Amino acid sequence: MTWETNRRLLAAAAAATALAGLSMGPALAQDKTFALVQINQQALFFNQMNEGAQRAADEAGVNLVIFNANNDPAAQNSAIETYIQQGVDGLAVVAIDVNGIMPAVQQAADAGIPVVAIDAILPEGPHAAQIGVDNAQAGADMGAFFVDYVQSDMGGEAKIGIVGALNSFIQNVRQEGFESEIAGADGIETAGVVDGQNVQDIALTAAENLMTANPDMTAVYATGEPALMGAIAAVESQGRQDDVRLFGWDLTAQAIAGIDAGHVVAVIQQDPAAMGAAAVDALVTLSEGGSVEETISVPVTIVTQENVDDFRAIFQ
Repeated sequence: MTWETNRRLLAAAAAATALAGLSMGPALAQDKTFALVQINQQALFFNQMNEGAQRAADEAGVNLVIFNANNDPAAQNSAIETYIQQGVDGLAVVAIDVNGIMPAVQQAADAGIPVVAIDAILPEGPHAAQIGVDNAQAGADMGAFFVDYVQSDMGGEAKIGIVGALNSFIQNVRQEGFESEIAGADGIETAGVVDGQNVQDIALTAAENLMTANPDMTAVYATGEPALMGAIAAVESQGRQDDVRLFGWDLTAQAIAGIDAGHVVAVIQQDPAAMGAAAVDALVTLSEGGSVEETISVPVTIVTQENVDDFRAIFQ
């Protein structure tokens, strides 16, 4: 079933119709249906997560429906409420507003529907598992990498700006981890933080404004894929490839091209497909009455010119 079909069912807000829309053809009555409530389908990261979840669902013989919230937290809450009415067997949530989504998560738990959180860290609540990376530590690791790079490749001095997503709890954690590591480091000055709002075009404009306001800026740290894509585009559009170095999160074909060209130095690569698969696997176990670890960690890699070849095939 396509998401467009399901979106029309949501708009109709009719539980009986929605249940009919979840029909997957000749599926057996005992088949389980899980719902993945996603942030958007613009970022490659989320699409890879969806693909991993779908593969795991196919292997487990369960149905999977995916909701695209298009960066709207209220839409995520409405989707969860509709899936509760439909009586799905499990929910995986990639939250936009980690606090605002909790009443809907609680409603699902009260209805006996297991919930797992992916990537964005939910506050303490009834969800059974948190799946993702240690974003604070990974941000700090990138900060340490940057400090070393400044000493080894930038003459011991750098002025860095940050392109973040202030509406994203998880990206704020990444920002704080990075900032905590570079604070007080010799020769490093900060130019400030701009808000890309987790949207590439907005991040592009924010990064351009940051560079215009700080013509002596020599580095950028981007906290997510849209921020990094926007920052890369900004550096390239202003012809600053020779004097601005980029550090960030989540590989894309454009990021790999930047690594090859030299202005993108290092990118933290998560394994979103593994996150999606882990969420479905956890829901299978939970829906059968089993238990899972409260924290399911997925490792990251800092990708540079030295190891980028290991990742090229993913983006071709």
